[in-house]
Amino acid sequence: MERVTSEPIQGRGAVGNPTGRYEAEQVLPFDDEWGTIEEPPPRVTTCVQAEVTRTILSSNRSPDLSFDLSLNPYKGCEHGCIYCYARPSHAWLGLSPGLDFETKITCKPDAAKLLRKEFRRRAYRPQVIALGANTDPYQPVEEDLRISRSVLEVMAEHRHPVAIITKSARIRRDLDLLVELARRDLVQVMVSVTTLIPQLARRMEPRASAPARRLAVIKALTDAGVPVGVMVAPVIPALTDPELEQILEACRDAGATSAGYIHVRLPMEVAALFEGWLKEHYPDRAVRVMDRIRDSHGGDVYRSEFGVRMRGTGVFAKLLVHRFRNATRRLELNVGSHSLSTEHFRLPPKDERQLRLFEVA
Repeated sequence: MERVTSEPIQGRGAVGNPTGRYEAEQVLPFDDEWGTIEEPPPRVTTCVQAEVTRTILSSNRSPDLSFDLSLNPYKGCEHGCIYCYARPSHAWLGLSPGLDFETKITCKPDAAKLLRKEFRRRAYRPQVIALGANTDPYQPVEEDLRISRSVLEVMAEHRHPVAIITKSARIRRDLDLLVELARRDLVQVMVSVTTLIPQLARRMEPRASAPARRLAVIKALTDAGVPVGVMVAPVIPALTDPELEQILEACRDAGATSAGYIHVRLPMEVAALFEGWLKEHYPDRAVRVMDRIRDSHGGDVYRSEFGVRMRGTGVFAKLLVHRFRNATRRLELNVGSHSLSTEHFRLPPKDERQLRLFEVA
């Protein structure tokens, strides 16, 4: 059997690389008695592979979500968030939801081209598209690939509404496009803030922007006129939940006007990965955290039913609802509603040299 590291690797979230659930053989760590198990874990580099796809939009019918269409420029996420509910999707690629999810990234370089094609379908009707609903559209590889930016360029060109969720300060690079979209009520940005404690963030979300930088992003976008909210996600019992009110207040002070939260979700392989991470980094509270999570899912680590998977049940889950509602009321978050517009949608001429008749600025 191949040796697999079970020690923390600097800059990575998972402490292991378990075989995907669809593979015929399982690879387990073991001591080969050559002394290598005492050596520091090897450095793991990121590999990016392009995906050839014919379509770019994904649809869902989940009542838990506020959107029906999403666009994901990447599969896998270099941020390495140990709790990420998207990790099990890497098993469909024959890869591990562990370190592979963080280091073997699939990108969609034709995303903008395919989106233009989608918009030109005769049957297409504009509705809000969520950018990066599965993995972060502004993870580190976006710095060079600029796929998310190319998608926003198409959104601006067609005046199409888009909702973005990210935990990366890299979104500030696209402020020019966000401002252009915001002028016509075409964009809403949600910044994900899980903790305000730098050390915890470095361990839990090793390559995501530090908490202070996320607050700075909220302020920068707000000052530029881009509507911004905070998503406290996930809330982890006995680990990050004590910070809930503090996070909401700090984001409100930075300029956020709306807020949401999600109870931690540990589907499939994520449960074992998360528990292994807890035992490595927070052994003193690992049992307590996992017990609280099970209490919120009827004794299970995770329940997938709609209406339950993102909120949980039981005493802790109900308390969390009350705490969130009281805090948002006190901080005057979620006052009124902000709907993105679909009335400005247009199809620019295929030949951009063609003059436009009755152009509206």
